[in-house]
Amino acid sequence: MAGPDATSAFALSAGSNVIALSELKTIPGDAPSDDSSEPQTETAPTQLPLPDPLINKAQPKDEPAAETGDKQDDTPDGPVEISNDISKLPAPVSRMRELMIEAARTGDISRLTPLLGKGPTQTQVGGSDAGDNPAETLKGLSGDPDGIEIMAILIDVLSTGYAHIGAGTPEEMYVWPYFSEKALNTLTPPEKVDLLRLVTAGDYLGMQEFGNYNFYRTGITPDGQWKFFVAGD
Repeated sequence: MAGPDATSAFALSAGSNVIALSELKTIPGDAPSDDSSEPQTETAPTQLPLPDPLINKAQPKDEPAAETGDKQDDTPDGPVEISNDISKLPAPVSRMRELMIEAARTGDISRLTPLLGKGPTQTQVGGSDAGDNPAETLKGLSGDPDGIEIMAILIDVLSTGYAHIGAGTPEEMYVWPYFSEKALNTLTPPEKVDLLRLVTAGDYLGMQEFGNYNFYRTGITPDGQWKFFVAGD
């Protein structure tokens, strides 16, 4: 007896749920495969550049200095320490300042003579050669015949804050008033009050044209030598 025909074979196969792989159809919804195309590589999603962590990052601020009453101003010649604290003066400087004020308060210009020195250590006064008697030179600069005005100016100058300049150098000095070592356009309102205790508002306007304080100033070296008492810039 001959084997089952093709129809019977298919029926058997279908009845047994056996389907040849070659007869599988494409499942709807699946993309047709293309055996001849190159393998597709997965493309990474485009990422926006992350911001530079240094951009727009707040920079750390310097710690505020302690409130000591002192401050430093940078100048072309180096830092200048400005202070109102007389207790921080070296002892020789403090002593000379006290002697200068005591002598000026007497109203007797000759009382300044021992403090003005002689020879190489003689105090520069008036911006010119004072000869052998600088006290008399100062007297001649005063607006009165006895030198009272110039002594009053000396007391007022020494009553302001001071500037410590040239620290650690041969030019180290303690200078009064402190604003003689500052540009006028940097003065704060309280510092302008200090300035106008020494000069008039008209004098101040004149100084602004030059940018510098040009009234009397005085300096004492760290070893207590009265170095100068002059006017001008």
